[in-house]
This record gives sequence, C-alpha cells and structure tokens, in this order.
Amino acid sequence: MNSVLLDTHTWAWTLNRNPRLSTKSASIIEQADVVFVSPVSFFEIGQKVHLGKWPEMEPFLDRLINLLDEVGAQVAALTPEISLAAAMMDWEHRDPFDRMLAATAIHHDLPLVSADTTFDALANYKGWVARIW
Repeated sequence: MNSVLLDTHTWAWTLNRNPRLSTKSASIIEQADVVFVSPVSFFEIGQKVHLGKWPEMEPFLDRLINLLDEVGAQVAALTPEISLAAAMMDWEHRDPFDRMLAATAIHHDLPLVSADTTFDALANYKGWVARIW
C-alpha cells in the first residue's frame, strides 16, 4: 500500500496507542509510504476536546501539529474542489467531518483507514477507493 488517509479516530488511536486500532490497520499504516491526515481532523479533535467529548485527546492538543511531523505523516490537501464535492455528495450521511474525509479520499485516490462502517455506503460511489480496517 503506497498511501493512505487516516480517519480522525484512527490517527488519534495511533497517537495514544489505543487497543481499538485493528492489527490490520496498524500494519497497513506502518507499511504505507505516505500517511495522510486531513486538516479536518485537527478541527474535529480540537472541537471535541473543547466540548469535553474527547478528554483523552486533550494532552495531545498542544502538540498535534508537531506530532504529525514526528510520526512522518503529511497533511492531505483540502481544496475548494474537495469542499464542494463533500457538500454535493449523493450520500445521506450528514456528518460534515465524514463527508470531508470521504471527499478527500476520493479526490486524492486514497483508501481511508477507518473503523467507521458508515463509509461502506460509498462502496459504489464514483471514485471511492476503499475503507480499510
């Protein structure tokens, strides 16, 4: 596997060594030439910490950007085209974070490493690559 995009929880679980990260996913992430994280994930983590919904990520908040570099990951480009594609996707799922992640994966032709089966509804969506878990 050359490159992958991490769902927000997947990236968080790699940082805090959460046992919910599947063995297959951990292996694929480790073997990938390039691991991408969406800028949306920074917002999602920050917002959920701010709202008290993800307290276990609070210790990482001040170092989040540096941790991306330390683990050798890269920020996936988020363009106006991706934003519009996310808004216009013919997908009933309304979560804006998931829509942006899906549109990013499609735009960059990347499999999405995610435990979230919601993305499986995109199996036949034009340009969708795959959800790996």
